[in-house]
Amino acid sequence: MNRLDIAVLPGDGIGVEVTDATLAVLRHVTERHGIGMRFTTLKAGAFAYQETGEAMSEEVFERAAQADAILLGAMGWPGIRMADGTEIAPQLDLRFRLGLYAGVRPIRAIPGLATVLANPRAAEIDLVIIRESTEGLFYSRDKGVVTGGFAEEILRITRPTTERLARFSFELARQRKKPGGGVTLVDKANVFRAFAYMRSIFEEVAIENRDIAFGSHYVDAMALDFVRRPWDFDVLPTENMFGDILSDLGAGLIGGMGFAPSADIGDAHAVFQPSHGTAPDIAGKGIANPTAMILSGAMMLDWLAVTRDGGQACRDAAAEIRAAVDKAFGAGLRTPDIGGPAGTKAVTDAVIEHLK
Repeated sequence: MNRLDIAVLPGDGIGVEVTDATLAVLRHVTERHGIGMRFTTLKAGAFAYQETGEAMSEEVFERAAQADAILLGAMGWPGIRMADGTEIAPQLDLRFRLGLYAGVRPIRAIPGLATVLANPRAAEIDLVIIRESTEGLFYSRDKGVVTGGFAEEILRITRPTTERLARFSFELARQRKKPGGGVTLVDKANVFRAFAYMRSIFEEVAIENRDIAFGSHYVDAMALDFVRRPWDFDVLPTENMFGDILSDLGAGLIGGMGFAPSADIGDAHAVFQPSHGTAPDIAGKGIANPTAMILSGAMMLDWLAVTRDGGQACRDAAAEIRAAVDKAFGAGLRTPDIGGPAGTKAVTDAVIEHLK
């Protein structure tokens, strides 16, 4: 196996802190498994924009695009905005420019942590939201029309991207092998033609994947069932904006954004990052929960195992990181976002200790 080249974009705020924590975990586990991995830190984000006038230079983009994978902390800052008032978001530029159509958002209850649901079955929550990340309502990014009398944004669903998303979803369900699981498309096909079109494409792909159960759910009903019975779901593909909203709701079920990893995956590139933002209110205090970022690093290792010939060593390292996180919290580790005392370093040290 050749040395794996990882582009690291820590970004802003707690992005820097959780990235440092994750790199410490990755260096430990990859060294133990003999995985050659080189980390190159690149500057992008709100403070880069403030200093240079560019949120992500073309040089940084090209370097990141050449890497085997991209590890991204979090980007953006309330007081730093583009001229049109929108947030600094190079992570969106990466999604669109690299064709990262599958936003993978695992929602899994961590052993030992209380969930917001009183039902004892909440401990069984283990689902993945697949947020289509380049189309839907986000197709209209930078294209919206605002006049004195109205504002208009366009939602777009295309066949090529939807087919890729569907095949990605069925294959993920096949790999997960969750008992009683399968693919459940989340849409609003009873009202909008675009979603009826999306559903028809998924139904076509479902015929090619008869070994995987397939169904559909309206997004409003899914929001209800996330509270009533989230343990019943497996792989949930959906349009961009719906996925954006549902993934935050899902994170709330398992303890918050500090426990919600994510990946944006395309046919040739992938970005791995926590679902949370830069958290200006706690940045620099050493209390940010790095768990979501650490678990995103594990997702990166799984992806490298398949797409970059990382092999069994990467798979084993990813599994060990997840097991170490489970053991650490199962043993009583608690972070400030869930009422505990363990700051960023304490979590990092605990995970590494359980890796040993």
